[in-house]
Amino acid sequence: MFNANLPVVIKNITPEQVQQVSIGLVAGVDEVGRGPLVGDVVTAAVILDPAKPIEGLNDSKKLTEKRRNVLYQQILENALAVSVGRATPAEIDQLNILHATMLAMQRAVAGLTITPESVLVDGNRVPDFGIQAHAVIKGDGLVPCISAASIIAKVVRDKEMEQLDAQYPQYGFAKHKGYPTKAHFEALAQFGVLEQHRKSFKPVAECIAKR
Repeated sequence: MFNANLPVVIKNITPEQVQQVSIGLVAGVDEVGRGPLVGDVVTAAVILDPAKPIEGLNDSKKLTEKRRNVLYQQILENALAVSVGRATPAEIDQLNILHATMLAMQRAVAGLTITPESVLVDGNRVPDFGIQAHAVIKGDGLVPCISAASIIAKVVRDKEMEQLDAQYPQYGFAKHKGYPTKAHFEALAQFGVLEQHRKSFKPVAECIAKR
């Protein structure tokens, strides 16, 4: 369990330094879903196989849905190890979104079938993985293993939002993926808060208070 009383270490490195700190098997880690009002924050950890390079890896947000899905399958088929971690809305409400994201990252790395020798995380903060780890700002567009992690996490979470949309089509989750859009606000006002909503997020808390 992530200890919210411990500081989240800020260990930024530049893309040029990645090769210097990469030791042996390197896991790339990224998250999707810090901003939405509903659902888990999802993270992924990926160890790529140098013998099986994957062309076209990039920040998942810069790829079309079709291209993401193609790369998603290629990553699953060619990577040495892939793991998904998550933190639930209840954990997000308890810990706050930053610490819940760090917990989800720890779970993703812990779930790898191969233990990496170092970890590279997109952003500017890393939790304690028990091994060498560094953060790379905008790493999801610069470091292939982080790009791969961003794609895995994005596709997994988008699929979960589509499943939630099938249960509650009136909320439009398939379109806005749970993010705080006008359509989402209108659905909250009309239909109320679901169990899957993050109760600590301001728009959701305000909806609860009004009801």
